Order: sequence, then structure tokens, then C-alpha cells
Amino acid sequence: MTFHRYVALGDSFTEGVGDPDPARPNGLRGWADRVAAVLAEQTDDFGYANLAIRGRKLGAIVDEQVEPAIALEPDLITIHGGGNDVLRPRVDIDALAATYDAAVARLVATGARVVMFTVYDPGSGGIYGPVRGRMAIFNEWVREIADRHGVTLVDMWRMRDVEIAGAMDTDRMHLNALGHTYIARHVLDALGVTHSVPAPVIEPLPTLDRRGQWAANAQWTREFLVPWVHRRVTGRSSGDTVSPKHPDLSRVSREVG
Repeated sequence: MTFHRYVALGDSFTEGVGDPDPARPNGLRGWADRVAAVLAEQTDDFGYANLAIRGRKLGAIVDEQVEPAIALEPDLITIHGGGNDVLRPRVDIDALAATYDAAVARLVATGARVVMFTVYDPGSGGIYGPVRGRMAIFNEWVREIADRHGVTLVDMWRMRDVEIAGAMDTDRMHLNALGHTYIARHVLDALGVTHSVPAPVIEPLPTLDRRGQWAANAQWTREFLVPWVHRRVTGRSSGDTVSPKHPDLSRVSREVG
């Protein structure tokens, strides 16, 4: 399968947060950049746009990114959204799914190959444990939408072959470089694209004693959780001053890894 115009839509997951690269726009690489680099090897006229912005909820992704994406006339579209919605104290998941369904229908109508994602399984412990059931319900809607529209699905919820904690950045909210590489491989495999992206070695995190766990959790609370809660309370987003890293189709350097 050869693609010529790839547009990525979404939030921090697609922007590449957790995978820093100062030489790139927004200082990030991420799985979508890795996918684009492989696809650029397939054809001489490849273009890549990434409209994703961290912190965006699904409604904003649809309102701000879908029409600009369609205008670029892509033959491949990836979209990830809803994760920021299900983490809010209140969310109407059925209404969220209806919004997602309508957006995916518009994208599919362009004739482009469309890829969706479920959100990953956070397990029953940690800060995401209380909303795990909500995530599972949302994922069932995503699977139904993908089935209805013939969309390619990358089902992160069912990825059990790695330790999730080892694939996460220190903020415990975003993938690290290994995690982004892992997702890039799954996207390329789902598309049936031959590639040489190396399989990342994701090791379990070292086991800490109770004192070590307390210290690590206290540091994480100060550095990440408190600022995140403050943004929620004040109605701000981490993406308020961020622009898309690749707002227009651009050439991609042919690098793998």
C-alpha cells in the first residue's frame, strides 16, 4: 500500500508529547512522524500534515481539524480523540460517540483510508483506575464506529504484550519515545506497510519499596498532577498557546527508528 498525502488529527497523543526532539516543530517527534518517515520512502511525492494539538477534546478536534484536513485532500487520515473528554468529571459518552461517528463519516466520505484508535487500558489502580470503566465504554463505541465505516482500528486497549508503565513518560499521561515507536509499528502493520521500524525493548519499571513509591508519587503530584488540576479548574489547556506542528502538507526526511 502506497500513500501520497497523510494528515494526522488529534490531541497530545498524535502531536507527539512525551517524545522530545528539539530539532522538530513543537520540539516533538512522536509516532505519527515515524509513520510519515516510513511512508515517505514509498513514493517521491509524499506529503505529511499534523494538525494535532495537545489538550484538545474531541469537539475541538472536530471543529478545528476536520475541515482543514479534508481541504488537503489526503489519501490517509489518522484520528485520535476522546481521551481528554473521558478524563473530565462529567462526560456524556453517548453524545461524544455521536460526534465522533459524524466526523469519521465525513472523513471516510473523502475516499481516504482512515485509522482510529481506542484508548489504552490503564488498569484498575493509579489515578485512572476510577475512570477505567468509562474508558472501556468509550472504546466499545470506537470499535462500533470503526466497524460501521470500514475504518482501520488500532486497538490499544488490547495491547497486552508490553508493560504500559515502561512505555509512559515521567508525567504518567503520555507515551515516551519507546511507546511512540511501539505505536508507529502497530499503525504501519495495520496499514499493511512494509517497514523496518525497530521493535522497542520496553522493560518493566523497577520495583520500589514503600518509601520509594511515596517519594516518587509525591514528586509526580507536585510536577504534573497539581498543574494538570489547576488547568482544569481555571479552564485552561496545555495547548492554548500551541499551533499545529505541520499545518500544511510538507516533505518528510526519510528516517526510520
